[in-house]
Amino acid sequence: MNYFIGVDVGTTSARAALVSETGKVVKVATKNIQIFNYNVDFYEQSSEDVWNACLYCIKEVIKNVPPETIKGIGFDATCSLVVVDKNGDPLSVSQSGNNDQNIIMWLDHRASKEADEITAQQHDILRFVGGKISLEMETPKLKWLKTNLPKTWSNAGYFFDLPDYLTWRATSCDSRSLCSLVCKWTYEILDANNNTSQWNPSYFKQTCLEDLLQNGGHKIGKVVKSPGESVGNGLHPLVAAELDLVPHMPVGASIIDAHSGGLGLIGCQVDGVDADFSSRLSLICGTSTCHMAVSKDALPTPGIWGPYYSAMVPGMWLNEAGQSVTGKLIDFIIDSHPASNEIKARIGDMHIQEYLTKLLRTISTREKVPVDFLTKEVHVWPDFHGNRSPIADPTLKGMISGLTLSSTEENLAILYLATVQALCYGTRHIMETLVSSGYKPFKSILICGGLSKNPLYVQMQANTVHLPVVVPEEVESVLLGAAILGACAAGHFENMFEAISRMGGRGKSISPEDSTRNYHDKKYRVYKKMLEDQLAYRNIMNE
Repeated sequence: MNYFIGVDVGTTSARAALVSETGKVVKVATKNIQIFNYNVDFYEQSSEDVWNACLYCIKEVIKNVPPETIKGIGFDATCSLVVVDKNGDPLSVSQSGNNDQNIIMWLDHRASKEADEITAQQHDILRFVGGKISLEMETPKLKWLKTNLPKTWSNAGYFFDLPDYLTWRATSCDSRSLCSLVCKWTYEILDANNNTSQWNPSYFKQTCLEDLLQNGGHKIGKVVKSPGESVGNGLHPLVAAELDLVPHMPVGASIIDAHSGGLGLIGCQVDGVDADFSSRLSLICGTSTCHMAVSKDALPTPGIWGPYYSAMVPGMWLNEAGQSVTGKLIDFIIDSHPASNEIKARIGDMHIQEYLTKLLRTISTREKVPVDFLTKEVHVWPDFHGNRSPIADPTLKGMISGLTLSSTEENLAILYLATVQALCYGTRHIMETLVSSGYKPFKSILICGGLSKNPLYVQMQANTVHLPVVVPEEVESVLLGAAILGACAAGHFENMFEAISRMGGRGKSISPEDSTRNYHDKKYRVYKKMLEDQLAYRNIMNE
């Protein structure tokens, strides 16, 4: 049996998996990584901490595995900004000056003003980001660094997206993934048919970042590779020795973590569910959720990132939507409720979401209505950390309608359900926006990540959008996607499409409950009215 290693760096942990050539995850290891959050909008990490966590996880999954059977490795990570000096050592992005804090995380919102300034200039390249640059992307963060930390700016040797930093550490080859550059750095595809692309000089001049293009863009990337393309001479001998792996083992060009999940999801097969890539919307659920849609044609969509050519599936255009907080929002709603601590103390090892789901079924039986209907008088607008898509407004706030003085566990259960439903209506809002821009109506949703393990969320997602939801048998879709990159780099399959097909596996389909359709149509109307109301309140207060 041949194996591949997939490495995934998420928001709070690094993970690695040993994956067979048939797409079966054999072993997984996880190690937490540190987050520095000294200010409301500032979130930082250490690249050394992240890399050491990756090494630990790789060592764990390859124990007692003959090194010669491991044929390739791929990396994915969050789209966070890594800064190193001219010697490749960590360089501070923090107001503290601590060089250990050299990563500005994806969820960092310090560059709000810079993002607004870039959007206001309305450069033509913004058509590839839904018409509005996001403060989660890299050029606003770079602009913030240049303005606020001039010493870091002048001493910087390289600026990396975190996925590309990992392949650089693994190979010592300075290359960048097309995925990271086109999705987060405004790298421009000039001609998709002829594979011509460039850094856009006028955009960098307009944003006062033109010095980044000196020496051919050396600091931000001169060598650009497609995801899964072999990087340099493979695994550097020193890294290979530390890991007890074969030197020069192929290393695949990296991919963003959500895109890795999309890569691992999109080939999943289920009888009776259309397998055409463009008929599927992939949800990669974690702290936040990314919604990945691909098309043969470029379909610019207001408020949704993209279209990006070959950023996930070769030769197809990707639109990337998302919600800034999903898993984190559910945790917040539960943990901030007065009944939460007492429940947790009483239920032992049971997860509180599982307990609340069982409680909802009990209430449903008592009230003689479907679980869905228990939120008739409780409505949530879920943008507690701003809206990524399709409104693309990071200043939006969360809203709850229907609160009472009750602090019982039943009250918490219903608020939990209303929050889950609100997140699902966010997916419906994104789908409607994509279809209005030219996508054909979607025929299914594919889902992976933490919330895919929550049966209540999966069923609510099916019910709210009136479509089947596919859950893969192999639950670690993100790690599978990273391993597919390693398989492609090793030339194990003829091309990426064969790798996706051969390693994508099978899944089960959860069908929508038709009896809830009218209810969710009405709740969705309330959902959109809440947005109108919030904007109306803002206008009144700004008069």
